[in-house]
Amino acid sequence: MPSTKELRARIKSVSNTAKVTGAMQLIAASKMRRAQQQVLMGKKYSETIQSLLINLSSSVDLETVNIPLLDNREVKNKLMILLTPDRGLAGALVGNVNRKALDVIKTSSEKYSILSVGRKGFRFLNSREQDIVNQIEIPDKPEISDTLSVSDFAIEGFLEGKWDQVDLVYSEFINTTSQTPKLQTILPISNKEDNEKKINDYIYEPSDYEVLIELTPKYVRSQIYQAILEAFASEHSARMVAMQNATDNANELIGELTLDLNKARQETITAELLDLIGGISALEGK
Repeated sequence: MPSTKELRARIKSVSNTAKVTGAMQLIAASKMRRAQQQVLMGKKYSETIQSLLINLSSSVDLETVNIPLLDNREVKNKLMILLTPDRGLAGALVGNVNRKALDVIKTSSEKYSILSVGRKGFRFLNSREQDIVNQIEIPDKPEISDTLSVSDFAIEGFLEGKWDQVDLVYSEFINTTSQTPKLQTILPISNKEDNEKKINDYIYEPSDYEVLIELTPKYVRSQIYQAILEAFASEHSARMVAMQNATDNANELIGELTLDLNKARQETITAELLDLIGGISALEGK
């Protein structure tokens, strides 16, 4: 068994670690609440603009007009927008998203170019010699204006024919303890009808076609912004849970080490008493 000095040093070290992880847990919790509120607020807008686009697509004859972002063409080149955190200490979240991205790349018959949003994904795919065409960092409290560099990069490349499909890979926020890696195709925009979301009581001015032309890039930008919000909410939630688990484990270890320290002290006291009794017995024998 380690000495009492060694046990005290370990208890102090683990206690300091518990203080750090506890502080990180509180910081992540405060960021998580704000991020979750943004996700919930953004989902309503995202769903509304999607249902509006579906309604418009059904009212416009797409065979006679050209809507560039709805153009389904032969897929030869793809762009993957990979959303990952800049920092670690978020449990398995980073590894799960990176593995999802790599699996998608390996199973695709078409070539993928990568737009990395976040340092963790960039480092992961760069070390595996993937084609990273750009790397963008987003502030911790993103507004839609902060994400326009990502969406405009994807839209302009699609319109110029650099890639025929744009996919998002990110961590979808389910709840505080559950985040799932997700693959979502955002370009070309899917105009499949959904009867539950279809709305028929709108009158469009100046025309259905002109509104649809204006709406399609806004739809792409809203989908990318919502995915980024989901990624941030997932990151902060995963980090809070990871730090909470680390703090609980550290406190449990401190309890075990304290018990070991008490045992070691008791053994030392017992050994000293036995030495004292043995010395007294030896003196009395004389």
